[in-house]
Amino acid sequence: MKLLKYIVIFLIINFGALAIGSWLMDNGPQTEWYTNLNQAPWTPPGWVFGVVWVTIMLCFSAYMAYLYRLKPTKKVIILFSIQFVLNVIWNYIFFNQHLVSFGLVVILLLTYIVSFFTFSFKKEIGVKTLLILPYLIWLCIATSLNGYILLNN
Repeated sequence: MKLLKYIVIFLIINFGALAIGSWLMDNGPQTEWYTNLNQAPWTPPGWVFGVVWVTIMLCFSAYMAYLYRLKPTKKVIILFSIQFVLNVIWNYIFFNQHLVSFGLVVILLLTYIVSFFTFSFKKEIGVKTLLILPYLIWLCIATSLNGYILLNN
């Protein structure tokens, strides 16, 4: 029962982060600024982003619940909090403020934090590490998209 409680808490927090990030980007992907950018040829269609983020947050919430149940440490909470802030502010920095270079720095830091989660707690969480892989893979793709925009605009 404790695991279910943790899953629900992390679902609320993670989907809250998506909601805040969406609000902060202020319709960014549909703006003239974004649509007129030279985007990477591998940029997925817009609908993919919603499906991917829902999947990521479902999996990441389960991952965090398992991890926190096994290791309810200050380190885990601090890393999760940093991840939360970086995830939310990237939307504002990139889409709202159009700070593509700074956005790349933020998304690289976010990718590092998620990579740290992936590899640092693999021994404790075992096969459940697979739950964080969609997040890590998507961040690698998103980082490449941000980098492409930086280099080609």
